[in-house]
Amino acid sequence: MRSGKIDLAWSITVIMAEINAQKNIYLFTHGRMDLQEKAENALIAKGFSKEKIVMAMPNKVGEVGDYMAMLWRPPTPDQIKIQEITKVVEVEPEGMIGLWKGVSKDDIEDIPL
Repeated sequence: MRSGKIDLAWSITVIMAEINAQKNIYLFTHGRMDLQEKAENALIAKGFSKEKIVMAMPNKVGEVGDYMAMLWRPPTPDQIKIQEITKVVEVEPEGMIGLWKGVSKDDIEDIPL
């Protein structure tokens, strides 16, 4: 029988093992550029390298297997939602979302901002 602490440690290890920090991670700040450095530092502490953190732009999307990092919940975020890109289809760009409209993703983890 496992204690709650062991179960929690096991769960954290499993979640962390799912993230490949060698992949690009596209950062969505939802206009909160004042939080960009803080978000980057949180992602670096999570194991991503500064070189792999890419500011998300509406005209260029990531590839399947890359990650998205969104400051969550706008307009006053207190965490970063990490998602893995699972599918990318061609779409007509739409507003600020642009080409990201054609990106499917799965939630991986939330980390404090």
